[in-house]
Amino acid sequence: MSTRAKPKLAVWKFTSCDGCQLQILNLEDELMALADAVEIAHFTEATRAHLEGPYEISIVEGSISTPEEVGRIQEIRERSGLLVAIGACANAGGIQALRNFARLDEMLPVVYATPEYVSTLETSEPMSAYVKVDFELQGCPPDGGQLLEVLGAFLAGRSPRISAHSVCMECKERGNVCVMVADGTPCLGPITHAGCGAICPAYDRGCYGCFGPKETPNTSSMTAWWQRLGVSDPDLSKAYRHINGFAPEFAAEAAAIESGDGKASSR
Repeated sequence: MSTRAKPKLAVWKFTSCDGCQLQILNLEDELMALADAVEIAHFTEATRAHLEGPYEISIVEGSISTPEEVGRIQEIRERSGLLVAIGACANAGGIQALRNFARLDEMLPVVYATPEYVSTLETSEPMSAYVKVDFELQGCPPDGGQLLEVLGAFLAGRSPRISAHSVCMECKERGNVCVMVADGTPCLGPITHAGCGAICPAYDRGCYGCFGPKETPNTSSMTAWWQRLGVSDPDLSKAYRHINGFAPEFAAEAAAIESGDGKASSR
């Protein structure tokens, strides 16, 4: 009597800090149950084992920042049934995408003693710039519970149940007092995707936008609100150009502010 082979799961790293992979490892007990349901074919942080594809599910973290990575993500895409991008780097270029807003030839000599040995792309790009991505899970890093939901859903053959609301909803669920209304603290919570559990507002800090823009974020209203709080345009632009600064909605608002079109009165 033959037994059905377990689906192969591969976890791949690109340009990143490895934090998203560590978030998977932090699941600990849950990861053991997952390991019983799949065959871990590639996961450098967890095992030296490597099995050839095809893979039922490939999880990718990090941005595409070098010519070598372009070819590698395309090869992984060809060998994967489902490709799931996790984290700000994989979905919006990450913190390293700050270089996208400057000249690379001016930055390299400042950072590297011998820049002629550095082989890199002009920009840091999300996975979707080069291949089809079947699901994007936001966060820097993503939430462990959401990671489990995504993996469990795909293994069960259903769509992941990931809420599309903003961090503001999580503040209400947690019982947080709104730091922007009560204290005048600038906060990106109204336009940021939920998932963190509203950690920063729970400790009287504004949201930094770690989970990227929520669906249809009203960035112009957000900008006007921050301006009424007395935040300068340069500081507004920096807020948008932070962890998820290359996400289209945040990048567009930052560009509007820098061009002078981000004033509430002109929009």
